Amino acid sequence: MDRRLLILFITIFIDLMGFGIFIPVVPIYARELHASDALVGDTGALFSLMMFIFTPVWGSLSDRFGRRPIILWALGVSAVSYLLFAHADTLFLLIAARMLTGVGSGNITAAQAYITDITPPEGRAKAMGLIGAAFGLGFIFGPPMGSFIYMHLGVEWVGYAAAIICVLNMVAVWFFLPESLQEKVVDRAIRIKPVTGAIRALKDARFRDLYLISFIFITAFSMMQMTIALFWTDDHGLNKEEIGWMFAAVGLASAIVQGGMIGWLQRTFGERRLMVFGCLSMAVGLGMIAFIPKAYFLSLNILSILLLALGNGCLNPTLLSLLSRNAAQQEQGEVLGLNQSFGSLARIVGPALGGRLYEVAHGLPYIGSGLVMLGALYYVIAYHRRKEGRPAIPV
Repeated sequence: MDRRLLILFITIFIDLMGFGIFIPVVPIYARELHASDALVGDTGALFSLMMFIFTPVWGSLSDRFGRRPIILWALGVSAVSYLLFAHADTLFLLIAARMLTGVGSGNITAAQAYITDITPPEGRAKAMGLIGAAFGLGFIFGPPMGSFIYMHLGVEWVGYAAAIICVLNMVAVWFFLPESLQEKVVDRAIRIKPVTGAIRALKDARFRDLYLISFIFITAFSMMQMTIALFWTDDHGLNKEEIGWMFAAVGLASAIVQGGMIGWLQRTFGERRLMVFGCLSMAVGLGMIAFIPKAYFLSLNILSILLLALGNGCLNPTLLSLLSRNAAQQEQGEVLGLNQSFGSLARIVGPALGGRLYEVAHGLPYIGSGLVMLGALYYVIAYHRRKEGRPAIPV
């Protein structure tokens, strides 16, 4: 493995572990601060709103000034946001801290662009799979750590621990990660209009369907992600620590698929079959959550987690690989940043919708997200038909 890829993998893993600490904590802590279920979802939506606004800015900045300094700046913003979280004893401060964390979350865009700088087109799906594996490993260690700290040391130490992780990550990037971008684009204007940028991006035939697939897929997944801690607590009686271990199981399965299987899966089945299977696997894995009886909770949840991991592992690295192959070298950061923006937009819609559906009936977010994945399947088929020069499927 390229030494830079290994360093980047470690960097992303440490960053995502700091991020993963909050996944089981925020929904339950927001409830302790007297947030409604809808407002719990809105907390995640506001975090993602900041990501939506700032991610393309970080991507364009990385094209102009280089990947390494942007990774450092983003980590610095995240560290400050985690310190604010440590002192968030009101809903206002909690939401402000999460919004600032969203501002700093452009780190992943610069990391994805870094990978495109140092890997050939044919190797990018596997390399992007490493990003997915780092996400998975972050979710293995982050949520149990967050749950343990929350239960035994208090919510303030969740913020302190994440801030310490961020500072250690900055030190590692500063000393061990060299710059990857050889030709900086100093004469291109920095994109600071995410809404018009998203509209403009949808007019580009190279990327339109891929952005839409990404948006639908992440909307469905985030409907589940923001409400599942509440569901496991309310309907299955899990405590904070058990919820952390459930998220760890999701992360372990994702890491195995994206880190060890994605290259073989792509060579064996091809991108089209992989994306179709990914949509179907996600649809079934999400939809079945609503119907799992208490008597079979563990076995059927493991099956659901495996289906979600396979679906995510099939879709995410393949989408990133296709986007990077269709983009020129000088626009890699911007294109991947726009993809992150569509993901952030999906994470605004998903948690807000999921929280409101959860208030109506606890199983609705999972039934709804499973149905939403059928929309992603439609665009997967449409994309490959256009790519093959065949007529688009009728609406």
